Amino acid sequence: MNKTRRPRRAVSGILLLDKPPGLSSNAALQHVKRLYQADKAGHTGSLDPLATGVLPICLGEATKLSGVLLDADKCYRARARLGARTSTGDLEGEIVETSRQPVDRAALLAVLPRFRGTIRQVPPMYSALKHEGQRLYALARQGVEVERAPREVTIHTLELEDFSGDGFVLFIRCSKGTYIRTLVEDIARAAGQCAHLIALRRTAVTPFDDDRPVTLEMLEATARTGGLAALDQLLLDPAAGVRHWPQIRIDAVRASYLAQGQAVRVAGIVRNSRLAVLDEAGRLLGLAETTDEGMVAPRRWLRPVHGAL
Repeated sequence: MNKTRRPRRAVSGILLLDKPPGLSSNAALQHVKRLYQADKAGHTGSLDPLATGVLPICLGEATKLSGVLLDADKCYRARARLGARTSTGDLEGEIVETSRQPVDRAALLAVLPRFRGTIRQVPPMYSALKHEGQRLYALARQGVEVERAPREVTIHTLELEDFSGDGFVLFIRCSKGTYIRTLVEDIARAAGQCAHLIALRRTAVTPFDDDRPVTLEMLEATARTGGLAALDQLLLDPAAGVRHWPQIRIDAVRASYLAQGQAVRVAGIVRNSRLAVLDEAGRLLGLAETTDEGMVAPRRWLRPVHGAL
């Protein structure tokens, strides 16, 4: 028997989900999309099933900001166990190397400066990158290993928060594309040890450094007791996703030209920069770039959504 398909609606906003362990980012996204009955949804940077924490989910027109949030810096708290390296870089893999070489807090602290700033990482085989059309993790499960080119990432903050003799905890603020499993392995190797990740929590995604994420349990309870109207109250306005960008407010006439893809002149703007364009009420209209001639040119424009954020 075919189930009746639930109606979809054009809700627009950003949900900061606190992803639980054991759930893929896509499974979490689909669960949120069903609860909101949203016509469109997308997340902004996968977390492994092992990992927990902040997963911004964009609904409706806010999906046009997914690329912005995907490029954003992220903060993590990573817990590692010393003495063994695994095939996956975390506790889900098989042990492939062990070391009884003792290492202390001072030894770890001594190597951390090497990993601050711009560094090069070799992506792990257990990753979603592709080689000749196949995901690396699919090849790894077949026992195939291929050469991977190093990639540059930036580690803005790297602090040792705890050391227990058989493990350690790191706080990390980094650029997009950073593999925390690889970082843990490389730091341990530099100190003469093996290590693997046993827990990972994403604590923030720029610009949501101080916003509290919502758990799935809270979402489900809200849906049961308050329905869609209550769920919508948990959404952030799309403008929150670019609140760290330079912003301008424009009148309805200029807004209509930009919506049609035409550049407009705005006095006093910084040239050759990106902008968040808001209407006079502070609602996000779209993303734009400024030109040498002092014009504002639209790049990603949001369609008005009636009855939503």
